Amino acid sequence: MKLINRDIEKEFIILASEYPVITILGPRQSGKTTLSRMLCPDKPYCSLENPDIREFALHDPRGFLNKYKHGAILDEIQRVPLLLSYLQQIVDDGIPNGSFILTGSHQLGLHNNITQSLAGRTGLLTLYSYSLNEIKKTNSIQHIDTFDLICKGFYPGIHSKSIRTASFHRNYIKTYIERDVRELINLKDLTLFQKFMKLLAGRIGQLVNHSNLANDIGVSSTTIKNWISILSASFLIYELPPYFKNSRKRLVKTSKIYFTDTGVASFLLGIKNREQLERDPLRGAIFENAVVMEVVKGLNNFGLDENLYFYRDSNNNEVDLLIDLGEILLPIEIKSSETFNKSFLKGIKCFFSDYKDKSKNGIVVYNGEYEQSLGNVEIINYLSLINKLKIFH
Repeated sequence: MKLINRDIEKEFIILASEYPVITILGPRQSGKTTLSRMLCPDKPYCSLENPDIREFALHDPRGFLNKYKHGAILDEIQRVPLLLSYLQQIVDDGIPNGSFILTGSHQLGLHNNITQSLAGRTGLLTLYSYSLNEIKKTNSIQHIDTFDLICKGFYPGIHSKSIRTASFHRNYIKTYIERDVRELINLKDLTLFQKFMKLLAGRIGQLVNHSNLANDIGVSSTTIKNWISILSASFLIYELPPYFKNSRKRLVKTSKIYFTDTGVASFLLGIKNREQLERDPLRGAIFENAVVMEVVKGLNNFGLDENLYFYRDSNNNEVDLLIDLGEILLPIEIKSSETFNKSFLKGIKCFFSDYKDKSKNGIVVYNGEYEQSLGNVEIINYLSLINKLKIFH
């Protein structure tokens, strides 16, 4: 297994000098445990997935934490959220910064528990699967094939451990559904939830209609909303909200859905290789998914606020991604084509006209090699996002 330095390490080190507790959230298999143990090799490690350890922590939380008076890595803390209240007492009694490292794979309830028990006492990080910059460390950038990479996905196990792509995703989804989902909700029929995930993958980048999904699957709209919240809380999907502040026009107010890893989405859609992806009607949506998640990862890895939106007005003028940088709004249009067309600029120009005072520059991300600037809009290749995201750091 080849270990690489993660982009988030710098932010981790800074937070460890500022807070007694560091909490790393993110999807399963994104590398949270590896990162923690690599940066804190001298700390005791404790996995709360272990049934014996979990029982000890549940029934005697004080006795459990007394074993780690000088700090520890507590993996999958959502398994015993009760520990957070007892950890608060230890922190308030006075411990050095960076003493405890907590990891968690579910936000459902855990985030509230953390903010209630450890407010002001913990630094929060979110670690997703590999970014483009991290992929570059495992491969030569000259040999990265965009559609091959998007189809494989970005999980470390595929790139660092050389696990077969289909095998990884099949087991990942099977394990997630059978273990995590059943613990979070009273799921009686696994096949319905599997069907739901596949249908949701077919709606990447779209405004999700709960009623239509409910009719297609044979469940209620309320159930669909609950299932989406479960996928979001488990970091399997990412919900991109609309931007509708201070506009004269009536705007769409429903979020768009993306998968946090395009390999998982491709697997759910039955897309097995780059050739299939290039021909698939959802090629553009999956490419858009990859770009959106690259920006999400970049902002999180740099410790920046995740102020991301999309823009669409009632006339269907749209910008795929919008970064709110405070006083400035940066619109990003995303196209999977290898050939630039001036029609790519339409949504950005409409956005400029609506937000003259806050938006003067934009970006088009496409799959072509030729990069240029047309007035105040940069046209860049997907792989150039590596460098573009660094300007926000």
